Amino acid sequence: MPEFVDMNTHKTILLVAACWLLAGCASTRSISNSGYRESDTGSCPERVGHDDPAFAYRGELSEFDVLGVRQDPAILDEDIQQALNAAKPVRLKSQSAILLIQSGAIFPDNPIVDELSQHFRVVPFSGVMCREFSSNDADANLNLSKSLRLAAARAGAETILCFWGILESAQEKIATKSVSWVPIVTWFVPDEREHMRIRLKLALIDVRTGNWSVLSPAPFDSKALSVGPRRAVADQKLVERLKTQAYKVSVRELMRVYSEETISANSAK
Repeated sequence: MPEFVDMNTHKTILLVAACWLLAGCASTRSISNSGYRESDTGSCPERVGHDDPAFAYRGELSEFDVLGVRQDPAILDEDIQQALNAAKPVRLKSQSAILLIQSGAIFPDNPIVDELSQHFRVVPFSGVMCREFSSNDADANLNLSKSLRLAAARAGAETILCFWGILESAQEKIATKSVSWVPIVTWFVPDEREHMRIRLKLALIDVRTGNWSVLSPAPFDSKALSVGPRRAVADQKLVERLKTQAYKVSVRELMRVYSEETISANSAK
């Protein structure tokens, strides 16, 4: 019996050691604030020079703000019934104008603008929260939603597309961690494997009615090997690759679910 216990203890120690060896650091970041973070600090590295504070990341827009959902305890069942009776599905018309908002970013990412531009006239709009709307007033979120709809109407856009995204990543330490290079110029041994996943959520708002719909495509994941001196470069390449793939599939899914032409063609079959 003692020998059996010792053997199990030995296996447990080996398992714990293996887990510790492979353990990495997990992190979550917005697609609008996707710069490389050192795994041991969880923060962005300091930048050289002085950034304009007007372009600094200031957090995400709330779905309640964008969709005009009032957090009001006085809502009655009758209000819910009226909203349900008045609700109509959101539809996208090919070559129509769309007001595009990336939550947390002053400019939407170029890859999604390029993908949408194949089907619509894209009007980029800021996704940075204004101080006037960052209050706890029950009507603040409704006011912001109406302001966005008015801005879209003045641009001739029938639909608002606002999207959010998060990047979830984890660094897996490789057994060669202690030997990150060999004594031959430009020869490096990878010492870390980064696993990354991107998740997007897209909200469509009909400018005329305020009706809305939300789509969340399946997440994309990928991984890459990296070494210390080039880790930030590998990280950002992985971020950009995942973004591009996710945007392409998301726009394709938007067209499949909400495009009037696609829905009409499927109905005719």
